[in-house]
Amino acid sequence: MRTPYVNIALIILNIFVYVYYQGFGADNAFTFSYATIPAEILTGQDVVYEGGIGVTPIPVHLTMFTAMFMHGSIMHLAGNMLFLWVFGDNLENVMGHFKYLVFYLLTGLIATLCHVFSSQLFGGDIYVPSLGASGAISGILGGYLLMFPSNQVRVLLLLIVIRVPAFITLGLWIGMQLWEGWGSLGQKGGGVAYAAHIGGFIAGLLLVKFFASKKKVVLQATQLSNTRS
Repeated sequence: MRTPYVNIALIILNIFVYVYYQGFGADNAFTFSYATIPAEILTGQDVVYEGGIGVTPIPVHLTMFTAMFMHGSIMHLAGNMLFLWVFGDNLENVMGHFKYLVFYLLTGLIATLCHVFSSQLFGGDIYVPSLGASGAISGILGGYLLMFPSNQVRVLLLLIVIRVPAFITLGLWIGMQLWEGWGSLGQKGGGVAYAAHIGGFIAGLLLVKFFASKKKVVLQATQLSNTRS
């Protein structure tokens, strides 16, 4: 199995951005400047208001990439990095380093666009910043489900570790996203970007075959996960 250099680098980069640039989440000026604001993506214009969103020092559409490497809290970061650590290495193994990186960024971009357009379509607040690696990681989960549906995933359930096939674990996960996402349609204010999770997951399902090597590398069948995302 290849050493997952890109997956490791992504985890390190996410942690570094949160600690150094976001100041463990305390630097709101930096966070708001580089987070994705749906209104900015829809109009192409920078949105600024005193005491909140500051000037974006880069073209606003590039925030769809910078936002992938920022997080709202230490738990947000930890949950995302755990899922990336558990599921990302196997995909990098069958894709190769460069294609895995492109897949990660592409599914993350699609996830962000799903959040932006769903916010406009269903009456969400298009001025609330969006950030986090969840959309890209949802793409990883979708790709993993299609490539390794029978892999056994270790799940921590009520302090007991059980092994569950990936198609059940990830099927339950996307089912929860659909259920919670339906219930949150049109809600104002911040929260979980369910449309990004769903869009990223579907993108991963649809695109993984274009990135994976036709000759599948032998992989370990057991993974480690928990029930949070």
